[in-house]
Amino acid sequence: WYYARYTSPKARDMVDKRGNYWLPVDQYIGGIEHAILHLMYFRFYHKLLRDARLVDSDEPAANLLCQGMVIADTYYRESANGNKEWINPADVQVQRDERGRITGATLVADSQPVQIGGSEKMSKSKNNGVDPQVMVDKFGADTVRLFSMFAAPPEQSLEWNESGVEGMARFLRRLWRDVHAHVAQPDHPEVDANALDAAQKTLRRQIHEAIQKVGDDYGRRHSFNTAIAALMELLNAVNKFADTSDQGRAVRHEAFEAIVLLLNPITPHVSHALWQALGHAETLLEDVPFPQADPAALVRDALTLAVQVNGKLRGRIRVAYDQGFRGWIVAAGAGTAAGPGTGDGYAATLVADAALRAADSGGLEEIAMRDDDPSDLVHDEFMLGMYGETDLGRSILGTHDTIAGISRDAIDSFYRERYKPRAM
Repeated sequence: WYYARYTSPKARDMVDKRGNYWLPVDQYIGGIEHAILHLMYFRFYHKLLRDARLVDSDEPAANLLCQGMVIADTYYRESANGNKEWINPADVQVQRDERGRITGATLVADSQPVQIGGSEKMSKSKNNGVDPQVMVDKFGADTVRLFSMFAAPPEQSLEWNESGVEGMARFLRRLWRDVHAHVAQPDHPEVDANALDAAQKTLRRQIHEAIQKVGDDYGRRHSFNTAIAALMELLNAVNKFADTSDQGRAVRHEAFEAIVLLLNPITPHVSHALWQALGHAETLLEDVPFPQADPAALVRDALTLAVQVNGKLRGRIRVAYDQGFRGWIVAAGAGTAAGPGTGDGYAATLVADAALRAADSGGLEEIAMRDDDPSDLVHDEFMLGMYGETDLGRSILGTHDTIAGISRDAIDSFYRERYKPRAM
């Protein structure tokens, strides 16, 4: 019950009314072994405190995250009596093939071969613990923290390897070079959203998409590896952005500020230095407001939709964003390769997140559509929406009684039969 006592220092009783202010704990983080021992006792004692009317809450913590194990390679030699003598990885020199796979290992002390035992949870019994201080001394604490967060989702096992740490060091060095190259350029005005050209708007949209994603990954999903990946993608986009105009430099400056602030929870030392390099006074970045996505910057001017009929690409159309996501676009052969002008006899009826094709025989054929983002397959989302499984489908169907002359009931019946509902 020590966690509850922390909320009531110097109290005469075990816990006073301050306990109800601070408890339950917002987030419990522990290894998987804690889930069967410490967590059990943790909950038991809290319920005891509740029954004794010392606290009001039923559970000691609101959220639980069981973090994965740290695993590392193991090496050993067999002694004369058949026992295995485990050797620490720091004392072993490994040989790797062109794909980075271990093909052999020798003991540094005598250059003689050792047996490779595979990757296992770090433990004293296997002597495969790695002192992170060695990596900290070589690459810095920020780099080691960045690797630890990027190597695996927090609930999965993390495989410790030096090459991964080196990769994170290269990323931070590149960010450092890019920021200092940017600040060496002439001063620039503030970003004027109304004065941006298409390329500048695209980069600014990518900035605020990254802000939105990283904020969600940190706060809700606890998916730190995907947050770091999003910032790597944003830095790549900044490197491809060659605009040196006033607004181009202003948008690039906004990108670097966002990257620095978003990385700060993981790499505070590098972020602190780069924040000053970007022209800000020395301060704790924890006191600087966390970036918030600008809804206006997230809006796309247009989407390119690829039209497929019976699995064959028949054309691409570019539609305005608001049309693409909020209504039906009827393009009966209007310049699209899928229209009746090709002899296929189809009248194109397109929707933002999926589409239907009305054949001149009265039947319906499937048309699959993708957004510019290849990870966003929107067809299945809409098909589920056809029979009320998604808000998007319900909202679109609710505004149209007929589509290309075919009743909504007929369309709904057709797709109910063709696409059976499945769990989202």
